[in-house]
Amino acid sequence: MTDLGRHPAAPPAPPARRVLLAGAAGNFVEWYEFGVYGCFATVLADLFFTPAPRTGPAGAGPLLAVYASFAVAFFLRPAGALLFGRLGDRIGRRPTLILVVGLMTLATTLIGLLPTRATAGAAAPWLLTLLRAVQGLSAGGEFGGAVALMTEQAPPGRRGRHGAWQSLTVALGLLAGAATAALLAWLLTPRALTSWGWRIPFLLALPLGLTALKLRRGLPETGAASRRTGEGGPGSRATARTVLLGIGRIMGWSAAGYTFLVVLPSYLQATLGATPREALTATALANLGFAATILPAGILSDRVGRRPVMLGGALAVTFLALPLLHLLQDPAMPAPAKAAAVCGAGAAVGLLAGPGPAMLAEMFPAQVRCTGLGLAYALANAVFSGCAGLVITALTAGTGSGDVPAHYAAGACALSALALAGLRGDDHRRALR
Repeated sequence: MTDLGRHPAAPPAPPARRVLLAGAAGNFVEWYEFGVYGCFATVLADLFFTPAPRTGPAGAGPLLAVYASFAVAFFLRPAGALLFGRLGDRIGRRPTLILVVGLMTLATTLIGLLPTRATAGAAAPWLLTLLRAVQGLSAGGEFGGAVALMTEQAPPGRRGRHGAWQSLTVALGLLAGAATAALLAWLLTPRALTSWGWRIPFLLALPLGLTALKLRRGLPETGAASRRTGEGGPGSRATARTVLLGIGRIMGWSAAGYTFLVVLPSYLQATLGATPREALTATALANLGFAATILPAGILSDRVGRRPVMLGGALAVTFLALPLLHLLQDPAMPAPAKAAAVCGAGAAVGLLAGPGPAMLAEMFPAQVRCTGLGLAYALANAVFSGCAGLVITALTAGTGSGDVPAHYAAGACALSALALAGLRGDDHRRALR
C-alpha cells in the first residue's frame, strides 16, 4: 500500500509537455521508417529481391518478397513487446524506451547504407530482412512503454488526449515518410531515385533518432510499475484474455491503417497503373486526413467515451471502404474527388487511432500495463498490418479483383466493431488500475 499511495505523487513530476515529447519521439522515428519502406516497396523489390537487372517495375514475385520481409518484422514485434514490456514493467519506462529507440535508429540507418543485390548478390535481401527483424523486435517494445508513460502521467480526464498524441506521432511519422518519398519522386528523375535517392529517407532517421534519444535521456524515471501489488503477471489467464480482447478491438485500426496508409502506393501502381508521383501523392493525402482527425478524436473520447468514437470509425470503414475504392478506380472521376476520397479514408482510421491508446491502457492494471497493451498492439499489427501487403498483393494477383483492399479493411473493421461494442461507457472517467 505504501507504493500505491506514493507513486502518483512522487516528486518531481515531469512536465506534461516533456513527457509527451519524450514518449512520442521514438514512435515518430519508427513509423517514419515503416512508412518509407512501404512507399519504396517497388524500388526495394527491384534492387534487393530481383535476381537480374530490370528495365521496368518489379513483378508480383519480388514485390511479394518485399512484403514478406515486411511481415517478418511485424511478427517479431510481439516478441519485442513481451521482452521490452517486461523490462518496462520491472525496471521502469525510461531506460527501456531509450534502448528501443537506439536499436530502431541503428537498424533504420543501416538500411540506407545497405549494398543492393547488384553489389552483394544473394546476401542483399537477407541483410535487408535481418535489419527489418531488428526493427520489428525494437518496435515491439516502443508502443507499450510510451503509451504507459503518457497515459499514467496524464491529468484527470485527459488520457484520451495524451494517448492520442502517441497515435498522432504515428500519423506524422507515416506522413513524413510519404511526403519525403513524394518530394524525392518529384525532384529526382526515376533513374536517380532508384539509383541512390531511395537511401535519403532512411539515412534521415539518424538525426531524428538522436533527437529522440536526447529527449528520453532527460526524462525523469516515472517508476517501475511491477513493484506495485495487484493482479497477476503477463502469464495469467486474466491478462491473456484481456490481450485477446484488445486485439479484437484494434484489429480494424491495424488492417485499415496499413491498407490505406502504407500499401496504397504499391497497389495504385501495380493494379491501377498510377505513376509513382500520383501514388505517393495519394498516400500523402491519406496520411494527412489520418493525422487531422486523431487528436480531435482523442479529445472527444475524453468527453463522450471511447466506445462511440471508435465504433463510429470502425463502421465508417466497414460501409465506405468499397465505395471509396471504386471512386479511385473510376478514370472519369476528377482529381479533387479522388483526393477527398483518400483523405476521407485516412480520417476514418484516425477515429480509431485517436482513442485507441487510452482505451488499451485502461484495459490493463499497472503492473502489466507495458506488457499487456504492448503485446495486444503488436499482435494485432503482426497479423492485420504486417500481412496486409502480402495478403492484398497475393489475393489481387490470384483473383484479378481490384476490390481486395476494400474487402480486407472492411472485414477487419466489421469484426472490430463487434468487440468495441462491449466497451463500458464510463471507462474514460475511471482511474487507471
